[in-house]
Amino acid sequence: MIAEELLPTDDLALLDSALDLDTLAAHWAPYGARRPMTAEQMRGADRRAQRFGVPGRDLMEQAGFAVAAAARATLNSVERASSGRVLVLAGPGNNGGDAFVAARHLARGGVSCVVMLVSANDQPKTADARANWDALAEFDSVERVHSPSGRDVLLFLNGIERAALVIDGLLGTGVSGRLREPISQAVDVCVGARRAGVPVLAIDTPTALDLSSGAPSEPNVLANVTVTFHRPKQGLITKHGRAYAGRLLVAPIGIPQVADVG
Repeated sequence: MIAEELLPTDDLALLDSALDLDTLAAHWAPYGARRPMTAEQMRGADRRAQRFGVPGRDLMEQAGFAVAAAARATLNSVERASSGRVLVLAGPGNNGGDAFVAARHLARGGVSCVVMLVSANDQPKTADARANWDALAEFDSVERVHSPSGRDVLLFLNGIERAALVIDGLLGTGVSGRLREPISQAVDVCVGARRAGVPVLAIDTPTALDLSSGAPSEPNVLANVTVTFHRPKQGLITKHGRAYAGRLLVAPIGIPQVADVG
């Protein structure tokens, strides 16, 4: 049975400027207590939700809003002082779309972001992700960067210690095999950030941890915090998964009970 959900965009608690990770974890604890699911089950629930009339754009909006709340909570919970901006690393798919939404909501809350589209193409692959990438152009506090090559991406290692937070929105559930350029170099930036003491927040899963098995690819992001959606993922609660995911938060995004049959 899926408990009644309070969606992130309707949840006034997420707007508290003093929100920290302990408070957010307790707030979302009922979703974290749900039965774990595999990556394939989550993809199926997502597809069925859209067939039952929930637009994919709405699911992305809820996910990104939840990530923005987790990002603010992370910034409020770290002892390290920083006046730097949030670096958002976004892949070309819907995981990147979630990251674009998160950047938009962070910008609306006064947090400056550098948003990097890590892709050979200068536009995201999906219509929903493209729309949210384009929407960022309206914000003066958001710097959009297209990084089509590994060399372009690695330039961001220079001065990475000044970043306030790095958000990993590179790859979600569809990861298999060794990562290719330029995504692999973006993972290197996440690794460099962690080494410099900059917190890393992963969207859905640390790139490139398998959400079903918990097996990492090479290279792999080591996150301080991971925000996954709807239900916990089996791969994130394995021994290896927990080590890579860090603190795990589970946020609702509006998948109806009738769509969640796995």
